[in-house]
Amino acid sequence: MAELSRPSDVATEEAVKTRAAAPARRLDIISHRNIFFLISLIIIVPGIVSMVTRGFLLGIDFQGGSEFFISFHDSRPALQAVETAVAAEGVNGQVQQTSNGTFIIRTSVLDPTQAKRFTDDIGRAVNSTVTVDQQTQVGGTIAGETVTTALLAIIAASALILFYLAFRFRRVPGGWQSGFQFGGSALLALLHDVFLLTGIFSILGRVFGLRIGEIDSFFLTAVLTVVGFSVHDTIVVFDRIRENMVVSSRLTFEQVVNLSIMQTAARSIITSFTVVLVLLSLFLFGGDTLKGFALALLIGIISGTYSSIFNASPLLVVWRRLQPVR
Repeated sequence: MAELSRPSDVATEEAVKTRAAAPARRLDIISHRNIFFLISLIIIVPGIVSMVTRGFLLGIDFQGGSEFFISFHDSRPALQAVETAVAAEGVNGQVQQTSNGTFIIRTSVLDPTQAKRFTDDIGRAVNSTVTVDQQTQVGGTIAGETVTTALLAIIAASALILFYLAFRFRRVPGGWQSGFQFGGSALLALLHDVFLLTGIFSILGRVFGLRIGEIDSFFLTAVLTVVGFSVHDTIVVFDRIRENMVVSSRLTFEQVVNLSIMQTAARSIITSFTVVLVLLSLFLFGGDTLKGFALALLIGIISGTYSSIFNASPLLVVWRRLQPVR
């Protein structure tokens, strides 16, 4: 019976080899991996420089302060008039206007008496009655705990992903060593997406002074979502590599990886494109408070799709060259 199964095995390997040859000639990602690595560096390095030198535009969740949602009844003052009134109070205030005319004002921490005086002064400055629809206050201690918790959440998620992928791919030839190579490559691609996202928001918030680049709890949610989506996309490619390693033993590892990318790239791009369409609609037509969240997801999904195709698998090839499996 073993002898009867050999022709079909050979035929399977030959079919895989035939499928590998044509796509590889059209788009050989593995042979041109240094170009894609360079593109990633060009995109990421400015963001890293901005993070180191300028930092982030932190929201109330991370730096502490008071936040007011106020509306005016006697008149509808312009955004510039409200900004001038807030600046005159000397509370380090930032003003944002929503589509329904409500103003979001963020200031340093104000006690109840100071907050009441602040809103009354704003109303007198613009000659209108002020209604405080919502008021939130976050102290410096709570903000510091939020930052620590956010960093721990990202580190814990990354560590769990690494060990899960190492366990998942330990049956690939090479055992646990190969499993950690798969997991480590996915983790490096994940860090690519996180650094790209945080770098762009640092540039938007600190360099250009745009409120959409603010780091808040919505941004943290977006980062963790991007982490999951990026790894999911990478696992699709890695699973195909594992399958092709079994049925195409006559191909080199580089050929197997390139074949697997070609077999899964279209599905990854189409899946991501449908998500991008939804997020683009949310960014263009959603409320102002969700624009930063939608933008973060947009950047992360596009970056995650790119890294799963052009970074994760090529990194795996480089790793196996530097550290061949036993």
